[in-house]
Amino acid sequence: MIRLNIGCGQTPTEGWHNLDNSPSIWLAKMPHLVKALDTLRVLSSHQKQYIEFARTNNLILANATKRIPFDNNSVDVIYTSHMVEHLDRREVLAFLSEAHRVLKEGGVIRIAVPDVKRIVDSYTEHKDADKLVSDLYLAVPKPRGYMRIINLLIGARHHHWMYDETSLKRLLENNGFSSAISLPPGQTTIETPGALNLSERAEASIYVEARKTSKK
Repeated sequence: MIRLNIGCGQTPTEGWHNLDNSPSIWLAKMPHLVKALDTLRVLSSHQKQYIEFARTNNLILANATKRIPFDNNSVDVIYTSHMVEHLDRREVLAFLSEAHRVLKEGGVIRIAVPDVKRIVDSYTEHKDADKLVSDLYLAVPKPRGYMRIINLLIGARHHHWMYDETSLKRLLENNGFSSAISLPPGQTTIETPGALNLSERAEASIYVEARKTSKK
C-alpha cells in the first residue's frame, strides 16, 4: 500500500511516506549552507533541531497545494493533521485537487483540524476574549528581523481558515469525495492504518474521512 502523511512536521508515521514543505528538509541536504547560516546566527535552535530531524527521518519535501509527487491513481490513503487550517480557500481547493488526482478510486483521505466549535463553546462558557483570539491563531505577531524573510519565502504560519465537522465534510463532498464522516479519536475506516496515530492532538481536533469518487 502507498500511504501518505502530508504536513507531517516532526510526527512522521512509520511505514508511510512522510511529506512536508518545510525549508528545513531542503536545508537538511545542504550541510555547508546550514553551517554558514548557523555562523551568521540566522537559525533558531528549533530550526536546527528540525533540520537534523529531517536529515535522519527521510522526510519528502513537497508543497501539496502545487504537486504531490506521486502518480495519478497510485495512492491508497492520505492523512493530514493540523495542516489544512494553514491554507487559504484557494490553496485548500488546490490541495484537494492534488489529493484527488493521486488517490486510487475509493481511496481514503483523513483530515484532522482544530475544532472551531470547541473554541467558540469555550469562549461562550468562560467569556475570555484573549483566549479566544489566541486559540483561533488567526492573529499572530508581525514578523521582525529575519522572520520577515522567512515569511516571504514560506508564508506566515497562522491559520487562514477554521472548520467544524459540518463545514469540513461539506468541503470534501464538494470537491470529489463522498461518504464523508466524522470519527472520534482512535477510530478509522482505513483498512490498514499501520502505525498511524488515530488520536493525534485529540484534545483539540476533529477527524473527518472521505473516499475518492470520480469527478463529474
